[in-house]
Amino acid sequence: MTAILALEDGTVYHGRSLGMPGRTFGEVVFNTGMTGYQEILSDPSYAGQIVALTYPMIGNYGVTPEDFESRRVQVEGFVVREASEEPSNWRSEQTLDAFLKAHGVVGIQNIDTRALTRRLRAHGVMMGAISTDETPDAAIARLRSSPTYSGVDFVRKVTTPEPYEWPSEPAGEPPRFRVALLDMGVKFNIMRSLARRGCATTVWPCTASAEEILERKPDGVMLSPGPGDPALLGYIVPTVRRLAESVPMMGVCLGNQMLGYAFGSRCFKLKFGHRGSNHPARDIHTGRVYITSQNHGYAIDPNELRDGMEVAHINLNDGTVEGLRHRELPVFSIQYHPEASPGPHDSAYFFDQFVTMMETHRI
Repeated sequence: MTAILALEDGTVYHGRSLGMPGRTFGEVVFNTGMTGYQEILSDPSYAGQIVALTYPMIGNYGVTPEDFESRRVQVEGFVVREASEEPSNWRSEQTLDAFLKAHGVVGIQNIDTRALTRRLRAHGVMMGAISTDETPDAAIARLRSSPTYSGVDFVRKVTTPEPYEWPSEPAGEPPRFRVALLDMGVKFNIMRSLARRGCATTVWPCTASAEEILERKPDGVMLSPGPGDPALLGYIVPTVRRLAESVPMMGVCLGNQMLGYAFGSRCFKLKFGHRGSNHPARDIHTGRVYITSQNHGYAIDPNELRDGMEVAHINLNDGTVEGLRHRELPVFSIQYHPEASPGPHDSAYFFDQFVTMMETHRI
């Protein structure tokens, strides 16, 4: 079945249907990772977005339920150059196409993803629509009457509706620490990473109050990653500030941005964002460079930070803020993903730093 990808600037790509036939729309972004497509598909930070992968062959190791990073597939659409029809891996249970069909995801393949990526790099990310049953003009007209990415609070769409528990490891032993995690779009591997370090985690909805969370007497608070424009999350900012002044805190990705907002800063939208598994970030205080897994479209304005918050990490490609730390409070954050899934594990030591911080400041 034929399919089209239409962009808001009028550009149209013709290809073949991948996954479920039908229509979808979202902000079109690209990811440069060579592997990890199932983790990308189930990453809540991609809610509201059509994800194009730059690597030309996708799906060659199939799909397995063990690689899910959330309760469901989160992307609005999927774009690849070629989807493998014969995956080769002992863990594989489905082809990518069958997986997308089973989860109702509309996608497209056999388009020039290199040309698409170059267009997004030159003109910036933009809204797009995938369709198997519309003319290009009809798809573009529908797209232009649809909500913009920055006009929707996607965090409320992906957060847990009720608090739940993620036990520590090893099973049967009492946890070393109890962590409260504010879920703005968390990936499972964050809780797995904490569990391996002996932390039992209570995952809270994004609307939870600081009082609710502190009533459980957590040893520390984790601010999760998540999707969308942080400017829409004003209801979370006072909660973050109150928690940061009360217990040790670590923020990841959107959590980094929310800490920035809580301490006086604002965010600006990047032209085409940072999405992939090979982004270099430098620790300002040690000078060490790490290769990081990233997925974000906004960055902190470093000129507005106040009340003791300072920049701790920068991106070596464009100089944007990749991490914050407080000069007095036990609070720090990073813009990239220490939990990886997908990506390198170079930054996993941040979880160890968080555990050490909780141990040092334990009441």
